[in-house]
Amino acid sequence: MDPAVSAVRLAVREAVHTLSSCEDGGRVLSTLESLKRYLGGAENPALAGEQEEFARAHFSAFLRCLVGRLSPGWLELVAGGALEELWASFFLEGPADQAFLVLMESVDGAAGPSFRLMKIARLLARFLSAGRMAAVMEGQCRRLTEPASPLLQETLLTQVVGLPDRLGNRLQRENLDAFLPQNYFPLLGEEIMRALQAVVVSLRDGWDCSVSFLSQVLGKACVHGRQKEMLGVLVPRLTALTQGSCLWQRVCWRLVARVPDRAVEALLTALVEAASGPEVLSRLLGSLVMKNKKAQFVMTRKLLFLQYRYSTPMLQSLLGYLAMDSQRRPLLVQALKALLETWGSSSAIRHAPLEQQRYLSKAVLICLAHLGEAELQDSRDELLASLMAGVKNRLDSSLPAVRRLGMIVAETASARLHPEGPPLRFQYEDDELSREMLALAAPQPAADSALEASPAVAPEPAETPGGGSVGGGVPQAPPEGSGSDLDSDDEFVPYDMSGDQELKRSKAPTYVRDCLEALTSSEDWERWEAALRALEGLVVRNPAAAREVSVELAKVLLHLEEKTSVEGFEGLRQRGLVAVVVTDPAPVAEYLTSQFYALNFSLRQRLDILDVLTLAAQELSRPGRLPRAPRCGPPGPAPLPSSPVAPAWRAVVEERIRSKTRRLSQGSVRRTQDAGPNQFNTVAGYFFFPLIQHFDRPLVTFDLLGEDHLVLGRLAHTLGALMYLAVNTSVAVPMGKALLEFVWTLRFHGDAYVRRGLLSAVSSVLLSVPAERLLADLPDELLEARPWLADVAERDADEDCRLLAVKALLLLEKLRDRLLPLASP
Repeated sequence: MDPAVSAVRLAVREAVHTLSSCEDGGRVLSTLESLKRYLGGAENPALAGEQEEFARAHFSAFLRCLVGRLSPGWLELVAGGALEELWASFFLEGPADQAFLVLMESVDGAAGPSFRLMKIARLLARFLSAGRMAAVMEGQCRRLTEPASPLLQETLLTQVVGLPDRLGNRLQRENLDAFLPQNYFPLLGEEIMRALQAVVVSLRDGWDCSVSFLSQVLGKACVHGRQKEMLGVLVPRLTALTQGSCLWQRVCWRLVARVPDRAVEALLTALVEAASGPEVLSRLLGSLVMKNKKAQFVMTRKLLFLQYRYSTPMLQSLLGYLAMDSQRRPLLVQALKALLETWGSSSAIRHAPLEQQRYLSKAVLICLAHLGEAELQDSRDELLASLMAGVKNRLDSSLPAVRRLGMIVAETASARLHPEGPPLRFQYEDDELSREMLALAAPQPAADSALEASPAVAPEPAETPGGGSVGGGVPQAPPEGSGSDLDSDDEFVPYDMSGDQELKRSKAPTYVRDCLEALTSSEDWERWEAALRALEGLVVRNPAAAREVSVELAKVLLHLEEKTSVEGFEGLRQRGLVAVVVTDPAPVAEYLTSQFYALNFSLRQRLDILDVLTLAAQELSRPGRLPRAPRCGPPGPAPLPSSPVAPAWRAVVEERIRSKTRRLSQGSVRRTQDAGPNQFNTVAGYFFFPLIQHFDRPLVTFDLLGEDHLVLGRLAHTLGALMYLAVNTSVAVPMGKALLEFVWTLRFHGDAYVRRGLLSAVSSVLLSVPAERLLADLPDELLEARPWLADVAERDADEDCRLLAVKALLLLEKLRDRLLPLASP
């Protein structure tokens, strides 16, 4: 046996025996100091072979002996804390990996909160603050000649990443701040940076190193959900270090490439979020997507199609990273093909949430902004086919937001994919979203500016209406024939014509029948317009005359077409129809509901019928309803007052009486609104039941259960509104039962707008039908609706549908809570 090995073994055996049995503080202290020479920190350190033998075969066992002797009495054998400091130095100066494993083993083996556990925990906190975790990881990076066993590396990996959980479980309320996850993982990121710096120094000195263990630590921490804490420290430091160093870039690429496959998604997602742009992401990742299939799937499929919670800058970084290198640009073209195919899929439009559709639309525009004409040329036909199919499907949607996304993407994509053709132009709302998406599609401006390159040229003076110029240029000569002695038109003040009215040759009709005649047979367009403007006021003022021709008036207005450019034509026609329905509800509502399912009507007319019925029902159900003055109409003679001018003396007398009258109550005088019966009560059935009766009967040109889902959604909303307006009426219960059957038939409809209408209808039933009648007459319907509402609130793709389902569930809970006290006795 080697004499050095036997000497170390004998010294350790004697030291362990002394520490285990001796109670003399001086002897214990001297024994520990004698063994300190094997760590290389004493005045006369041991030989290198002895230090290596001590570290390899005896250090862990000796540390376990030290932990076993830890007690208050043993530490007090030497006054002043000298023994405790010497005891701790073995853990802080010896081989870091063995010391760390012994400390974690001692934490796990300690029985509950105790003196020993707290001492070990505080020593472990000192171990972390002293930078010893970097030494643990650095030692694993340099083990190339004698690689550590896989079991040891796996144990180290588990202990390093799981330290906060283990210490939290053991210390409970006595946990230290250093072991909290929000403090520990940023510290771990700093330690990884120290280990990486040591690796770079070793590589520059010509020594081989491996970053596999660091990659495993980083990946495992990301899998545990600590990406932000770790990368919040690593990314800024690596961004600065890789900017001017190829060696640091290679080390960073290898660090990311050696991450296990199970952690690739978590790491890449966090990196794309933390990187400040595509240039930084390219320096950190290199061409990882070309070498790692899992990384390619995450970057080109999962982050684009399966996840949509990320911000627009992150999406720009991701797609910009693919566009920065010629080898990666084919992946960008493939991503654009898949994006356009998914963007235009009718199934995705129906079932994908609106947020995801916005996300896909932004991704399409960013891809188009990065790709050039040559790259789009090879795939132009395929991309145009997907685009046109998607535009058709989106314009067929009943949701305005979905249609607007189709318009914005179609305008931009068609200009890039088919520049020689006529450009597509749509009319849509100019809001923040549309401006953001159009900005994403704009190509990046060139670095140099034409204005900077061009010589300074004096701008031409802008001409003013008076013939002068604006700016510092030379004044122009006055035109020939002009002189300063001539009068100028600017001296005259313009006449105020803001109150003038256009003179009409045709006089406004005075009777309802005259309006009807003018609208049906008049060729005088001014008379036709005057009749349309006067109709609502005449119907309101002469209800008896309007009832005689009410159905005929409704028929004319329903088929009325705009023959001239009448301002506000749709509003005038709608208000006239509403006035006719309110004046004679039963026959007119019966006529309109019968025409809703008739042949040879456009979708616009059917939607107008629903709008008019809703507005008329709202007017009829208004409490204390009185005939209202027409909201618009031709200017007519005002009713004559009793005297031309109110006498001034009367106002003076009333003011004196008011000032000298003593009032006991100083509160404000309120006019109580006249109460009255709900006039919608007697006619609600004429509005409701014909509409809900034939919805499942397809016609040649009208199929509610087929392509006309926009009208079906509006019908569901209208039925819900009629149900809500029929509150406290005798017909509310049968209406509620019929409406719930209607909802139950269509509850799984694929269109989100239809589902919104159905959920609104359920809430209307719960609000309008009395609670006692709901449980007495509709118990089965309520039992069936509850699980369906819960499923919609949890799983529906549309956010508004989920919100409406939650509101309906809350109404059901309130209904149950209100009826439980009544049923308890």
